[in-house]
Amino acid sequence: MLSKLIVGITLRMPRWFVRWVSRRYVAGTTLDDAVSVMKRLESEGACFTIDVLGEEISSMDEAQYFLDEYVRVMNAIVEHKLDSNLSIKPTAFGLLIDKEKGMANIESLVRQAAAHDMFVRLDMEDHRVTTETIQVVLDLHQKGLTNVGTVLQGRLHRTPNDIENVALAIGPNADYRICKGIYLEPEDIAYTTRGDIRSKTNEAIRMALEHGAYVGIASHDVPVVDYTLKTLDELNMGPMNTDPRKNAGPERNGKGPGYEFQMLLGVRGPMRRKLTKAGHRTRVYIPYGEKWYEYSIRRLQENPTIGLQIAKAFLMPWTNRP
Repeated sequence: MLSKLIVGITLRMPRWFVRWVSRRYVAGTTLDDAVSVMKRLESEGACFTIDVLGEEISSMDEAQYFLDEYVRVMNAIVEHKLDSNLSIKPTAFGLLIDKEKGMANIESLVRQAAAHDMFVRLDMEDHRVTTETIQVVLDLHQKGLTNVGTVLQGRLHRTPNDIENVALAIGPNADYRICKGIYLEPEDIAYTTRGDIRSKTNEAIRMALEHGAYVGIASHDVPVVDYTLKTLDELNMGPMNTDPRKNAGPERNGKGPGYEFQMLLGVRGPMRRKLTKAGHRTRVYIPYGEKWYEYSIRRLQENPTIGLQIAKAFLMPWTNRP
């Protein structure tokens, strides 16, 4: 209730206040801002994935903007020699407006990224596009474009089946980001209690690792990270080791030995640095763009538990240094 109250108050505050809150979690409004943040954090041993902010589009002209902007991002990564890949939202490329053209836009970007040996992550949005997003990955792999993967959400009932089905389709080339999931989905398709969501996320991480997939563990939840470290130890996986899994996929440029830890910009900086110091590969999610306000409001509305994180950032900033 306290968290929801904090979110409710934040949503009613002036735009400048929301900007003040979000500046910790959003690199800025321009690509130059994102590059500047990455150059600062690379000294800490982090690598990155870049997200151009934007809500669901209403026309294919907007889709062209995102394609063009991501090409700029890709060129900036190459120019500045940044250790980064791309994170895109399929709906921003037109998947819900014109499926054929949306798919063509995504394929165009993935092909250009492949020329630079760069990976593209399809962010997972709400349940309306879960099946379509996974299918895009499978279709691109069938075309020989293996530099693409998606996100699976621990809270969804379907996730274990998705891991099984993707493993059957593309085997060791599967590459996931496993997270709890921020979207508050209906009870008939998702787990809704904190304990269930955590335990099912842990199960998804273990299952994906046991299937030989490359796994990005995207969590700021200490029990989830601790569980992952324990699982890695049981599988004889770890930093600076060759991936020992017999069913593992090929080594990937810019990737860890079968896994990595991923965290949002501005969240759990001390934990990320501790993992990096221990030798684990850590990746920071870098969002930027003119749609910072819409992004911030959406995250607050979709997951009111963020309210406690806001309060903690205000009251105890030393516990959550970027």
